This record gives sequence, structure tokens and C-alpha cells, in this order.
Amino acid sequence: MKAFTRRSVTGFSMAVGLALLPHVVLANTPAPIKPKVMLITMFAPEAQTWIDRLELKQEVRVPGLSAEYPVIRCNTQDVCLLVTGMGQTNAAASTLALALSPKFDLRQSYFLIAGIAGINPKHGTIGTAAWAHYLVEFGTQWELDSRDAPKDWPTGYIGINTKGPNEKPPLDYKTEVFELNPKLQAKAFALSHNVELTESKESSAWRKHYPAAPANQPPQVTRCDTLAGNTWFSGTRLSERAEVWTKLLTDNKGEYCTTQQEDNSTYEALLRASREGLVDIQRLAVVRAGSDFDRPYPGYSEVDNLLKYADQGGFVPALENLYRTGNPLVQAILKNWPAWEKGVPEA
Repeated sequence: MKAFTRRSVTGFSMAVGLALLPHVVLANTPAPIKPKVMLITMFAPEAQTWIDRLELKQEVRVPGLSAEYPVIRCNTQDVCLLVTGMGQTNAAASTLALALSPKFDLRQSYFLIAGIAGINPKHGTIGTAAWAHYLVEFGTQWELDSRDAPKDWPTGYIGINTKGPNEKPPLDYKTEVFELNPKLQAKAFALSHNVELTESKESSAWRKHYPAAPANQPPQVTRCDTLAGNTWFSGTRLSERAEVWTKLLTDNKGEYCTTQQEDNSTYEALLRASREGLVDIQRLAVVRAGSDFDRPYPGYSEVDNLLKYADQGGFVPALENLYRTGNPLVQAILKNWPAWEKGVPEA
């Protein structure tokens, strides 16, 4: 009888202990961080200015982030920063890992993608900072070697399941084009359009080779659209294809001006999280700053425009201009959180 009682008491004690264990674990789990702003950059140089200026000193390790950038950095003013790693795969994987992490509550967070890009001389210059309305995927196309393409095709690219380069494809992948919240883009532009942007001696001299504005003028903040693709392209023909492709996919509403690798991938990851109620996709803004021209000035080598892109001197100014352009939006959100908490304010 005593043995039976001991077993019963022991079993009962274990059952109670196991029942209480989840509560003990939960009691020791810190509350999730609730950023007002989550900055998204792609590699260390893009992140460093924000880290230094906003004092993003707290490090939070999140499983699933890039091995190169395994932590989210935050400050005491509810601003955090993700470095995804470069390219589409890193961008999608890191962004989704953050969105699914129980360490963060991102349901009311505003997201700002801020990265460098190639710039179209028809819409900007080295150092230009452009707020995007449309995100267009350039890599989701059929491609022939241009030497094998029909003579009336300007390049070897056509839309998938189309018959020619000027035909809009069926958007079967569902990631070919995304439209950002125009109200947030307008607000971001209004807050930053008078910001003084910087340039280097090299970039100032380089832009003067171009025959027309805005390419040969000092950099300014503007609004135009961004093109993503893992292939870093350069040259007049491919850049003109980017213009046509953007028009096709946006029904002539978009204007291609910056080229980068990641933004459609980052958007898709946030969109999937948004469908689950984990983020609000309408709170995403994208700014890209031109670090080099996507095509050469008249008389300059198409090859050298790619291989010697660093000679244009735009890398450091573009990094600085991302901060100068993006920070007014960040500060407006922080200083007027009651107005921004429920969504982008009207006034």
C-alpha cells in the first residue's frame, strides 16, 4: 500500500510539474520586441551608416538569418535593422526568418528597404535617391543568346510564353511585379525631397560626361521604379530592355530608374507574412540610391562601364544619401507615433 501511494504521489507530482513547465518557460521568455521601424539593408556598408547614426547597439540573434549577418540590431527608440545578405536567395530567406521569429512583433512595424543601385541617366545621376512605386522582376524572362535572336529583337529577352519582346507575359509566377503603397511613397517623398544630397569629386566629374539632365546635374531625391534581378547587367541595350520591360509589366504606369537584385524577393517574403497577419505589407517603403550608371555616356566603352564601374565614384555618396533620404521618414514615424500607429496618416 505504501509503495502504491509513493508511486501515486510521485506520478501526480510529475504530472503537475509537466503541466506547469510551459508556464515556467513562458514566464522566463522576454516579451517580443516591437519595432516602430525595421530597416532592411543587404550588406554591411549599407547598414553601417544607420548603425552608427541611430546607435543600433542591441544585438538579437534570430535563427534562420544569414550566417554572415546573424543578428538584428536595435536601439532604444524602437528602430531595428536587418542585413539580409546580397542577392535574391539571401533576401527572401532572411526576411522570412525575421518575419516568423517569435522574438519580434512586427504587426505595426514600418519597413524601409534602403540599398544602392544602378541608375538610369534618363531619371537620375550618381547619388540620386529614388522612392519606388513599382517593384519589377527583370530575371523572370525567356532568354536567347542575342546572336541567335531574330534581327528585329533588340536583345535576346522576351516574356515567358510570349512571341516577341514587346508582348506582356502572363504573370504566372505571381512575383513579376508588385505595387507599393502609393500613400506611403508620397509621404516619404514629401518628407525628403528637399534634402541636400552629397557627391564625390569623382562622381561630380563623371556625371558631366552625360549630355542631358538629370544625368549631368547634381543628385536629388526623386520618384521612379526599381528593377530586380540576380544578374548584374550593364549597357545601353539591356538598360533599354529594362525600360520596355517595366512599361510592359506595369501597363505603362511605371518608369524604370534603378536596378538592384533583391527587392521583389524581400517583398514576397513580407507579403507571405502579411497574409498570416504577422506584418502589414502596406507599411513597406523602398528607396534606392544610384552608385553607378546602368549605361555609358556617349563614346564611352560599354564593357568598361561594367568592369570599371567603381571609377564613377558613386559608392560612398550613395550610402550617405540613403541615410539622408530615408531618415526623415524614420524620424517622422518615431516622433509622431500616435499618428502613424494605425497606418500612414493623411496629413
